[in-house]
Amino acid sequence: MAISRRDFLKVVGITGVTSAVATIGGVLIGRGEDILKEIKPVSKVRWAMAIDTRQFKTDEDFQKVIEACHKAHNVPNIPDPIRQIKWIWVDTFEKAFPTIEHEYISEEIKKRKFLLLCNHCDNPPCVRVCPVKATFRRPDGVVVQDMHRCIGCKFCMAACPYGSRNYNFYPPREFLSQVNPEYPTRTTGVVEKCILCYERLDEGKQPYCVEASEGKMFFGNLNDPDSPVRKAISENIVIVRKPELTTKPMVFYII
Repeated sequence: MAISRRDFLKVVGITGVTSAVATIGGVLIGRGEDILKEIKPVSKVRWAMAIDTRQFKTDEDFQKVIEACHKAHNVPNIPDPIRQIKWIWVDTFEKAFPTIEHEYISEEIKKRKFLLLCNHCDNPPCVRVCPVKATFRRPDGVVVQDMHRCIGCKFCMAACPYGSRNYNFYPPREFLSQVNPEYPTRTTGVVEKCILCYERLDEGKQPYCVEASEGKMFFGNLNDPDSPVRKAISENIVIVRKPELTTKPMVFYII
């Protein structure tokens, strides 16, 4: 049965988003502790990440992080820019934070490049629209994508406001120069994205990207005041992507 645009927007929650934009106004930047006050813990562990944009200065800094993620998770290297698959990538300030305008953001910051990935939101619209529960949120906050259950409807791609999901138009295995046997490869017709390396989290390890960043990224339990990510957020000025949408991203950017 076809679904109308109005019904689809109701499922995604766009109506609520529109009112939130008007209510929140321009509160898009601030001390980390101010942002943390808006987050209501629902479990003892809430994984989060902070990226220190001041420390990413060269293409090599970015590439090491991206390659660590993509090689470990068998992300195909598809040359077609429209059909490419990316779990973590680099983009400009303007594209990463299109709604942020603040008199205290310097031109230098606006010229920086930013690492982008799934934000593992507290209020993820992608989860609400998936008809088969192929994407779901774990109690620790990780938004998981079950690529074996996915039916390729692309509802989650339409719902995600961050462009964090990719659809396999081509057979991804044909675009792998080497395969990591410890992580499954995919097939044509499914959606995939960053899963925050939950397979490593369950073993007490950090995500591949954080490990490869060599101190430029911080990760940990946001509910623990002594965790690296909590300290990084509390002690610095941070921004998040599109906060006016009230998805509550858990990837913070130190500026």
